[in-house]
Amino acid sequence: MADNDNSPSTKPFVGEIKSGLKPSMKMSITGMVHSHPNSFVLSLIGNPSEPDTDVGLEVTVNFRDRSVIRNAKVSGKWGKEEKNIPYFPFTAMQHFKMEILCEHQQFRVQVDGQRLFDFTHRIQQLQKLTALKITGDVRLTKVV
Repeated sequence: MADNDNSPSTKPFVGEIKSGLKPSMKMSITGMVHSHPNSFVLSLIGNPSEPDTDVGLEVTVNFRDRSVIRNAKVSGKWGKEEKNIPYFPFTAMQHFKMEILCEHQQFRVQVDGQRLFDFTHRIQQLQKLTALKITGDVRLTKVV
């Protein structure tokens, strides 16, 4: 199957969150969208080697319908999707900086300094979220 993008297929990025997530922690993801993007997915997960691990926040960026869908999986069950966004911040071949701030009650997500959405915590034990996984049509330049 040929990829219509000239860039090599992107391997999933998995970054460890040492000692798990806690309120006041901030993650910053800098990257560039591929030239012909379909989607990319960012997940804050429990155990990356366990396929049915809990997911504290999954963000699916879909370029076809210009949506940013959020959800969480708790005890093997996906919850209700959240879709409302004030704008669609991603463009093919453009750099972006996404910041995820873990607050006491929610995740606050900004793209290029503009607030995109808040997502109320569905997993109460945030420290069980020990990895950030990113897959799809994006080339990461920096993740901290």
